[in-house]
Amino acid sequence: MTATVFDIQRFSVHDGPGIRTTVFFKGCPLRCRWCHNPEGLSPVIEPQFLKEECIGCHLCGGERSLQAAKQCPTGALRVCGTEHTVGDLMDVILRDRDFYGTDGGVTCSGGECLLQADFVSALLRTAKAAGIGTAIDTCGLVPWSAFEKTMPFCDRYLYDIKCADPIRHKAFTGADNACILDNLRKLGAAGAKIWLRVPVIPSFNDTDTEMAAIAQTASSVPIEGVTLIPYHALGVSKYETVGRKYTLSEITAPTKETLSRYADIFTQRGCKIL
Repeated sequence: MTATVFDIQRFSVHDGPGIRTTVFFKGCPLRCRWCHNPEGLSPVIEPQFLKEECIGCHLCGGERSLQAAKQCPTGALRVCGTEHTVGDLMDVILRDRDFYGTDGGVTCSGGECLLQADFVSALLRTAKAAGIGTAIDTCGLVPWSAFEKTMPFCDRYLYDIKCADPIRHKAFTGADNACILDNLRKLGAAGAKIWLRVPVIPSFNDTDTEMAAIAQTASSVPIEGVTLIPYHALGVSKYETVGRKYTLSEITAPTKETLSRYADIFTQRGCKIL
């Protein structure tokens, strides 16, 4: 069994508690306009071109293909995505086990890692057997069976809630949120540990009304807490590298004052800010 991965980030401190190794799986069912990992949207291995690293040698023949990427001497044209076995990934994860402590471990992210739920389940089962903490970062838009496969081996789910309004959710992500909310309720009822993660995106959900609606949803499910993730433009430059267009209009990150106000909205409804 193998899985398609586009990145492995060691010493991560933003994908769950403690120091973690985050494995980014390719493929996502959503098309969020602000996505900062466009190279993870497609489930297949694809060419990626970084023009600032190109020296104009033309060994690629001007092609943007996987075969041409093998000819590039600088890595400007590269292969985005690699196939890994559970053993391959465990070799990387185990290198840093001394740094995980009692809180850290491995996080499966993406893209949407639960599109490859059988593999993720096998990876987390192996990690747990080695005494390593486990987490899954998910958008929630997968069959419930994907959660059922991973729950015995997942210590914690980092669960994205982007918007309460299903129409607006579909306009900005490509799908409504009915399945996402249903899976969240089921996950809570099953007793899973959940960290909700809410991206704060100007022009999309950056209002008191929308945050109050998300907070109402959060307060109806047993969760450990909520993390507010402010919009950033760090992924914009990557769109061109994989032949995609960034469609979100020019916006700026929310202010600290705005984030503080939103945090108050959640705490007033009994949600802890993580």
